[in-house]
Formats: sequence, structure tokens, C-alpha cells
Amino acid sequence: MKFSTTLLPLLYVSAASARSTWLSGVSNDQAPTILADLSVPGKNPLEFCADPKDDLLIIENVDLDPNPPEAGKGLSIAAKGNLTQQVEEGAKVHIQVKYGLITLINQETDLCDQVKQVDLECPLKKGELDLTKDVELPSQIPPGKYTVLADVFTKDGDRITCLTATIQFHR
Repeated sequence: MKFSTTLLPLLYVSAASARSTWLSGVSNDQAPTILADLSVPGKNPLEFCADPKDDLLIIENVDLDPNPPEAGKGLSIAAKGNLTQQVEEGAKVHIQVKYGLITLINQETDLCDQVKQVDLECPLKKGELDLTKDVELPSQIPPGKYTVLADVFTKDGDRITCLTATIQFHR
């Protein structure tokens, strides 16, 4: 499905370290309550899978236009981030795409093959990443709720980022 291959690079580029807000409060008989804002900065439906403080990619922002994406329309993606170390050949991405409760894709693939879709090449150099990409979403995307997960890691198993998004397509 072309939509899922479009979201994979989007999730990769969106990857990294947003500032999570941790709040804790303790009353006499209560355990601490921890609330985390795992939203990726910008106008997008993306969230980090967990606190990204140790991720190799620090995301400054990701903007989608339109947000949320719409079937049969163009999608503009603008993303900015910073890699804290170079990413070599052999990096992997585990991608999972679900339509409602049905798993459409659940596979591990080579990251360097995927980043070509957003005009990047491996090795990905340490430092600032700036991406703009326009894609056409097919009008044949069935209406419903899609959940996408991309867990990206180096050949040595260090997490580059982990992102998830839920998108609802309508008729």
C-alpha cells in the first residue's frame, strides 16, 4: 500500500527527541502521578513511543499540510531535526501498520533503502537534518483508522527514534 510507504519516511524524518513534560505530584496517601507529553513538535499527528531523551535524532518540528492527511490529496511534509551521531549502513526500521485491529504490515527493513524515498542517502551525517517533501496520497485509501509505528535503530541496536501516529481517513 503506497500510503504506508509514504508514512515510513515521514515517521523516520520526524524521529527524535521532543521535550517531554514530566509532572509529578505527591499527596499524603497517593503515589506520584507521572504525565508525559510525547507529542512530536509541530502540526502533525505524531507521538514518540517513549521518552526520546536518549534517541540519536532530536526532532525540532514536523509540519504536515494538510493535517491530518487526506486521501486523494497532496501532502506537504516539512521536518527539522539534529542527528547526534552519524548513521551508517545496516541501520534498520521496524514498521507496523494497522487498519483498525488488522495488521497490514509488520516488518523490519533497511533504513538506508527507506530514506531514499525522502531524497536522503546513507550514511546520514551527524548534524542538522532539514527535509521538505510533497507526496500524493492515493484516493483509494479505504476509510478508517490507521495506526503506524516506526522503531528506528542503528546496526548496533542504538535507538535513533521511535514514532507512532494514528490517522483517520474519511470518505
